[in-house]
Amino acid sequence: MKTAAVIGSGFGGLALAIRLQSAGVQTILYESRDKPGGRAYVYKDAGFTFDAGPTIITDPASIEELFGLSGRKLSDYVELMPISPFYRLCWEDGYSFDYVNDQAVLDRQIAAKSPPDVAGYQRFLAYSKELLEEGYVKLGAVPFLSFSRMISAGPALVKLQAWKSVYAKVAEFIKDEQLRQAFSFHSLLVGGNPFATSAIYALIHALERKWGVWFPRGGTGALVLAMVKLFEDLGGTFHLNTPVAAIETAGERVTGVRLADGAVLPFDMVASNADVVHTYKTLLANHPRGRSEGRALAAKRHSMSLFVIYFGLKTQHPNLAHHTVLFGPRYRELISEIFKGPELSADFSLYLHAPSRSDPTLAPEGSEAFYVLAPVPHLGSADIDWAVEGPKYRDRIFAYLEERYIPGLTADLVTSRIFTPVDFRAQLNAHQGSAFSLEPILTQSAWFRAHNRDDVIKNLYIVGAGTHPGAGVPGVIGSAKATASLMLED
Repeated sequence: MKTAAVIGSGFGGLALAIRLQSAGVQTILYESRDKPGGRAYVYKDAGFTFDAGPTIITDPASIEELFGLSGRKLSDYVELMPISPFYRLCWEDGYSFDYVNDQAVLDRQIAAKSPPDVAGYQRFLAYSKELLEEGYVKLGAVPFLSFSRMISAGPALVKLQAWKSVYAKVAEFIKDEQLRQAFSFHSLLVGGNPFATSAIYALIHALERKWGVWFPRGGTGALVLAMVKLFEDLGGTFHLNTPVAAIETAGERVTGVRLADGAVLPFDMVASNADVVHTYKTLLANHPRGRSEGRALAAKRHSMSLFVIYFGLKTQHPNLAHHTVLFGPRYRELISEIFKGPELSADFSLYLHAPSRSDPTLAPEGSEAFYVLAPVPHLGSADIDWAVEGPKYRDRIFAYLEERYIPGLTADLVTSRIFTPVDFRAQLNAHQGSAFSLEPILTQSAWFRAHNRDDVIKNLYIVGAGTHPGAGVPGVIGSAKATASLMLED
């Protein structure tokens, strides 16, 4: 029986380990932290449950497929609940837009804001559906190991004007500025600047319209635990609190892994779900390939970081939606400062997550769990002392929320904690504290990202946000499918 090590238990690492174990490859999964999930970590405090990272589940069929590989059902392990509205979008002038999966309701809202944009939205949706078919259905789980494959995808990309930005394409269809923001912000969910990210990422809109937006009962962490249980039910072995210190090599082959305690364990194949720069620069520091590729990847453009506050209140706020996007006074200018720095902006836009709107068990009775995040510059583009500025930034965000959306927040606060770009670097080995790995611009997509199989070390594989197709839960699960296909072929 072939053996494989998977380093890191984010969604990508878990999905890959499940695929390998389902196919009869004896797989061991190593996680350095005390809980599985990577960015999808879970905090518990004072009776509240906080998902640390991803809270938006789309394309549930890609997750169901993992369970179906062994004749099992996702529903036997965890329940996914549909969320509506997908998001409530709010602006400072009081305008709000409920992004739902009901065409008539969408049309009424668009008509009330900008009647000519009803037809424009229909054209945008048709365009987004084309992108979904070409960029996700056909290519989302196909590894790009050669430039010739990239060239073969060229005609479709040219036809769909993938060289334009998400915002630029949306603006061709939608005239109202707030509606343009409503239909272009999605690239931020995968670490992309709407004004620089390839228009192909506008497919996210059609993806959500096609398969919906979901949330696991018990939180995203419940889905992580379901995947861990599936992996172990299949006979896989999972080690928590077990950092991998190095990937061992002999010539141009991987021979195994060396753990932080010094143990060296042999494997036929090794796959890394760790940050791609960390994988090459640190785990492969003793190999020329690791040093050269580590430098090359570190020099690329990396996504913004995030500032996250997890907080619990002793009161409930039923007026809030499960997912709310709060647009600040600026859009284009703020996003430019988030991606380029050189400092923390005075204003912000926020994503507010209120999971106990859908699952009250995530908070004590009569209480409510939240997290709020603000996109911020990564550590390489802004020199911010987060130990000093973090608490100040938290207080500014709390004051903003209390004034506009959550009255009584300060008086009702039971618990809170923050997670800064420094924590992304320290706890997740994220290069420059980036929250989503490589920035998803056209010249860093598909073949231009770290490859699912290394070009030099042929039994070394990459899975997760830094490889094809990119960040986001469906993206990293798609990367696991692409990577697994290579490992099983080899």
